[in-house]
Amino acid sequence: MTFFSYSNQVVRGVILTSLILLFGTLGYYLIEGWDLLDSLYMSIITLTTVGFSETHALSYQGKIFTIFLLLIGVGFILYMFTVLSEVIVSGRIESFLGKRKMEKQIADLHGHYILAGFGRIGTIISQILGKNFSMVILEKDRNMKHELEETGQPFILGDASHSQALKRAGVERARALITALPTDADNVYITLTAKELNPDIMIIARADHPDAQRRLKRAGADHVVSPYEIGARRMALILAKPTVIDFLSESVRTGSIDRLLELEEIMVEKASPLAHQNLIEANLSERCNIILLSIKKKTGEQIFNPRYMEEIDPGDTLLVLGESDALTCLRNIASPGSLS
Repeated sequence: MTFFSYSNQVVRGVILTSLILLFGTLGYYLIEGWDLLDSLYMSIITLTTVGFSETHALSYQGKIFTIFLLLIGVGFILYMFTVLSEVIVSGRIESFLGKRKMEKQIADLHGHYILAGFGRIGTIISQILGKNFSMVILEKDRNMKHELEETGQPFILGDASHSQALKRAGVERARALITALPTDADNVYITLTAKELNPDIMIIARADHPDAQRRLKRAGADHVVSPYEIGARRMALILAKPTVIDFLSESVRTGSIDRLLELEEIMVEKASPLAHQNLIEANLSERCNIILLSIKKKTGEQIFNPRYMEEIDPGDTLLVLGESDALTCLRNIASPGSLS
């Protein structure tokens, strides 16, 4: 029997037990005219068959009612004790409470990220983003529960291709969805479902075949990534431009803490002193010791190696290279008042 079956039985059992106790209490209250405490006490000792004597002598009608209460209630109460004992012995109460706590944690998330699929690709994505992003992981393989718990991220054991699982992950409040399932058909279906539930969500989808890339774009994916294509390009570049690849591999970190430099994108807010300054006035290299690689304008235009007279507008995104402290410095200037 699965955890969900046990938890559902416990919830139903508690409700039905309460109804039977209420029925017994009201019966003794109305038939015998006892107060509510005596009526409740008589109901409990009857249903649990503890053998205590009656609070008061029973009338003829009261005896008939007691027989009826025993017939409908005792067997059920004994069954409930059996189910509760099995739940306790198997440690399922702790799991039940943990599930409720995680559901509340997910319900409180807004602007978070959803990762659909915790396979080889999903695991790496979680390792890179997990510490810096609020993320909910969706995985249907229940054998992965231990690995999911080790991530420290909230997770849901469910099929991401079902709209109900996406709703449980808070897709209607999420900022972005990464769908990294091994089959293109599932990724297309998840993309369609997620866009229907939240038209504004950004979707990054995995695709193995060129045809799937086109389908995912038509389904609403904002970015489509082919792991095989990326792997092939990297292998070719290792041969064609080994020094460039060595620099990117050794000097730029993408989640590891033992590297020297980071590539980062930082948006310039309206209240930033950088807004409406050209690069000479901004003097980013002296201010924060960073290297500016490009500016992505609000219009989507990408300006690589921008000239010194290029002006920074509010809403522009700066692609920069620098050490962690340098990036923190630039974030504080670009987003004044935000927590670094």
